[in-house]
Amino acid sequence: MNSFEKKQRLNYLQRIKIAFQYAMPQFYLTRLAGWFAERNWGVVSHFAIKLFARQYNVDMQEAEKSEFSAYANFNEFFIRKLKADARPIEQDPNRLCLPADGRISQLGRIEEELLLQAKGHSYSLSDLLAGDQELVETFKNGEFITTYLSPRDYHRVHMPCDGRLRKMIYVPGELFSVNPFLNEHIPNLLARNERVICVFDTAFGPMVQILVGATITASISTVWAGVINPPRSAEPKSWSYATESAPQLAKGEEMGAFRLGSTVINLFPQGAVKLAEHLQLDSRTRVGESLGGIID
Repeated sequence: MNSFEKKQRLNYLQRIKIAFQYAMPQFYLTRLAGWFAERNWGVVSHFAIKLFARQYNVDMQEAEKSEFSAYANFNEFFIRKLKADARPIEQDPNRLCLPADGRISQLGRIEEELLLQAKGHSYSLSDLLAGDQELVETFKNGEFITTYLSPRDYHRVHMPCDGRLRKMIYVPGELFSVNPFLNEHIPNLLARNERVICVFDTAFGPMVQILVGATITASISTVWAGVINPPRSAEPKSWSYATESAPQLAKGEEMGAFRLGSTVINLFPQGAVKLAEHLQLDSRTRVGESLGGIID
């Protein structure tokens, strides 16, 4: 097979993979995965977890519970806690820390209302933020960073800075896979998928942290509200939090979790934060390491 034939075959396989994402029953597969992940099947569950960990090269030595037999089901394994010293938190009060283990799929300036998803694909703040125009105006021309969590990664999400929760919005949507290949080939993917938008007030102004769902990501949870989905509603749902009773979280503190990997998007207002220069496309990320600095 010559190089042209190999390229044509690759393109054919890529088209099949993309078409399958549109054709497959996303919600039924995700519901089935969620059901399976909650089953306590003893030695069968332990064996399946062990196979998964080996397939994806999961580092169990970082886990608070390093033995596979310590997890009654897949969901307990997916949201496993790490040892207390596994992720040191950036201590400089003028610097933010990364919210998740994974890799950076995009980062940089929001061009007016457009965020870069992948080469050749952008999506709008309005689509991402479910049409909330107040939030759109707040983050126009700001900064963003998108972190992709693979199946091997630690699945809990942490705070980049101290923050007081102002609003949470659940947005129903598609459940496309968010792996790098599909992120490059499905337009508007991150603004089409199901997601939970969390708006925080911070020392430098508003900050948004968005947990994006995906195929097989059976649920998203937050520390203040528990599991947000399922159940899944047909319309967006919004919760506002009064100042005196709003949850307050410290930098590096856990704020939510995925039952299997997905994506976290952070938004910062214009002129508020300078992203760390060492962070680039495809950079590996670890909770607690420097995300950037607060601009005085």
